[in-house]
Amino acid sequence: MNAAFTLDCKCALVTGSTRGISRAIAEGLIEAGARVVISSENAADTARVAAELQMPGLACDVADNAALACLVDFAHDELGGLDILVCNAGITGKAGLLASIDMDDYAHVMDVNLRSQVVLCNLALPRIAARGGGAAILISSLSGLRGNGKINAYALAKAANAQLARNLAVEWGPQNLRVNAISPGFIATELSAPLLADKAFMQRRMAMTPLRRPGRPEEVAGAAVFLASPAGAIINGHNLVVDGGTLISDDS
Repeated sequence: MNAAFTLDCKCALVTGSTRGISRAIAEGLIEAGARVVISSENAADTARVAAELQMPGLACDVADNAALACLVDFAHDELGGLDILVCNAGITGKAGLLASIDMDDYAHVMDVNLRSQVVLCNLALPRIAARGGGAAILISSLSGLRGNGKINAYALAKAANAQLARNLAVEWGPQNLRVNAISPGFIATELSAPLLADKAFMQRRMAMTPLRRPGRPEEVAGAAVFLASPAGAIINGHNLVVDGGTLISDDS
């Protein structure tokens, strides 16, 4: 592997890392040489994936401030420090128009998708800075960059994740700590399986995507490894869109 992309001796915490994009990110960081703490809300899933990847793991409800503090302490103690943070845990919430939004659901989506990232970064970034700097990656979404008539609170939270990365990049950059966002487009995961099986949806959606295919979790992971590694050492406050060109397409 090119030395610019290696993460030997680096210590990382990845939330939501038992499946899909976030598991692929954890696996990518491990392949690049990092040690990674695995975490999700489900204790059984966390233990299983941690065993499969031969890494430490701790279940955590990211909507619980005390649980987040325990998670950061656990990562620091298990790994001997912290160099990389990836915030990916999230929920989609109820689809529908903003005019008929369930405000309780809205609050829960914001707690899990946005508030948890603010709290976790405030807990973890001082630890990373104390090690001489490192990288934080906040997983945003293409839905935070495009208008949508059905994705409401989720899209608002994801747009805010990208802005959070910019604000934190300004705040922590002088301490050699880079904060960036990744905005995946349509990615083939177990959660998107029903859409992948919907021929009408796929025909319409892929017509909007110049590469004419969905992304793969490992392709998002590659972007994360790049941003965490020395290869991305000058990139700070950026929102890297990983979508096959959907954002820039005019559907022609």
